[in-house]
Amino acid sequence: MKITSIEIHLIRVPFDMGAAPRAFAGMAWTSVDSLFVRVSTDEGLDGWGEGWGHVACPATSAALSGIVAPAFIGRDAGDRAALMLEMQRRFHLHGRTGPVAYALGAVEIALWDIAGKAAGLPIATLLGGRPRELQAYASLLRYSEPPLVAAAVERARDQGFRHLKLHEERLDAVTAAREAAGPSTWLALDTNCPWSVSQAIEQARALEPLGLAWLEEPVWPPEDRRGLARVRAATRIPIAAGENAMSLHDFQGLFEAGALDICQPSVIKFGGIAAVAEVVALAKAHSVDYEPHCFYFGPGYLASLHLAAAFAPDLPFELFFGDLEASPYHDAVRARSGRLGVPAGPGLGLEPDMDVIRRYRLGDAVVVGGSS
Repeated sequence: MKITSIEIHLIRVPFDMGAAPRAFAGMAWTSVDSLFVRVSTDEGLDGWGEGWGHVACPATSAALSGIVAPAFIGRDAGDRAALMLEMQRRFHLHGRTGPVAYALGAVEIALWDIAGKAAGLPIATLLGGRPRELQAYASLLRYSEPPLVAAAVERARDQGFRHLKLHEERLDAVTAAREAAGPSTWLALDTNCPWSVSQAIEQARALEPLGLAWLEEPVWPPEDRRGLARVRAATRIPIAAGENAMSLHDFQGLFEAGALDICQPSVIKFGGIAAVAEVVALAKAHSVDYEPHCFYFGPGYLASLHLAAAFAPDLPFELFFGDLEASPYHDAVRARSGRLGVPAGPGLGLEPDMDVIRRYRLGDAVVVGGSS
């Protein structure tokens, strides 16, 4: 089963966060960019992947079209593990993280989708689990001001969510969220690497009375594993991190340092499904829980659902909390009473709506090795 072409679709979808956009992670969030990647074969099976992500999508697209995709044309889609290892070695001089690595991960996810379709099985089953219903947590953007945070929490609860995650730094904003949510609501906090180790310890101790499920990425820089371990030792709040880890050995260092209670590899940032599965096995050996990082909306979102169904079925799953104007997967990106169904069809389980992709695509599709 030979790869005949790779298509790249960069889309931008507006959304409403329920308040004026706030600068967060270097972006003013009025829309979200996604990079949809279709790998086609000579046996008529197509697979979809997604490349990281948001404002980095154009760089990933350029790396995929100009460097990575041509190397896959004519290669055997069924020899996934050997092919991906060859490509990782071939392109490692371009960096073990960044656009080239993200491009490789997009293709890897698409190859899993093809494998599932060829076998007639969902990816969750290929991983040793099964499709199921998952509890979702609403992952809120940054609102900063306590009244706005409280209003967002109330909107999420009105939509049926009883599990919430904030992206705030200020104690008053987190306190407002806890007061709005009530004491019984599961509440986690992602701070996105703002503090020194001493600042993080001080902030974690101040946050302890709020009963957080975890404190995520409190330390700058994120690769300071020993510093993160010091924070973990100094607080009763469980510590989560990993979306910025870029290899199995990065996670091994985090685990050996005693830095984590919860690991959060990001499938479209980390190299794909098999790479995440390796981390899950290593995490289990170190008594660390696995929670997918999933702040995206395309095939990587579906891949994360399947990984969660196989490896974290009893833990809440991250779901972006914003009202997308449209989605190529329609209601699959929406929770019902705070719950999500994992698609049961073969591969990723769903095909994207090409009309939606064309409507929101930025320019024409880029095709390597064939025509669309």
